[in-house]
Amino acid sequence: MDELVEAAREVQDEAHVPYSDYPVGAALQTADGSVYVGCNIENANYSNSLHAEEVAIAEAIKEGHREFAALAVSSGARDGVTPCGMCRQTLSEFCDDDLPILCDEGESADGSADVAEYTLGELLPNTITEEMLE
Repeated sequence: MDELVEAAREVQDEAHVPYSDYPVGAALQTADGSVYVGCNIENANYSNSLHAEEVAIAEAIKEGHREFAALAVSSGARDGVTPCGMCRQTLSEFCDDDLPILCDEGESADGSADVAEYTLGELLPNTITEEMLE
């Protein structure tokens, strides 16, 4: 999983964050092993900003993927940032509750990525589902 965290770290260089100065990168691995990355893109009207996770999942969906294996999220601060509620709900549209979410907390003593690992279900219990809307 270090490779997935590294991909999330690398894409932060592409983030557009003139207002928060808080770059975030996300790397989403599909069931077939493909990896799609996204970074946050801020807008002066914050509600129009794009989050790294939603950019990554949009890229994967655009390429026809609908099954996902894991997500890594990293910020420039390496502070263990988790996906926000909106991104969690978007992920739940396409991912099972057991999707591993790796949150970058920096480097371990051995140089590997130190991560907090959650499942989507832990981060978003009792999600809104298609069945609830019927």
